[in-house]
Amino acid sequence: MATFEEDLIADAEDDRLTVEYIQNYLPQELKDKFTEEELYYFIDVIGEYYVDLLDKHQGDEDIDIDVEEVAKYVAKQAKKDKMGDFDPEDLRWVVDGELEYGEQASLS
Repeated sequence: MATFEEDLIADAEDDRLTVEYIQNYLPQELKDKFTEEELYYFIDVIGEYYVDLLDKHQGDEDIDIDVEEVAKYVAKQAKKDKMGDFDPEDLRWVVDGELEYGEQASLS
């Protein structure tokens, strides 16, 4: 069984790989729009959204993830947390990238 410290290291590495994947996934015109720090923040907020979604749909077989809704949620949280004013249309690419990375990671 992994220790708490090992779990933290594994989570940090997964976050780093997720951010790296998203940076490569973004279209050219968005590549310089988000800092690495902002991408780490976004994946944390996306994770919170998923936890809330799972809590609301406990026991459901399939849970649909509405990328647009997630992007709007991230934009709203970023504004609330004073991280900046982000366009949900731009954030859709971040959410898509995060989902793509998650799918690829689960296949390997």
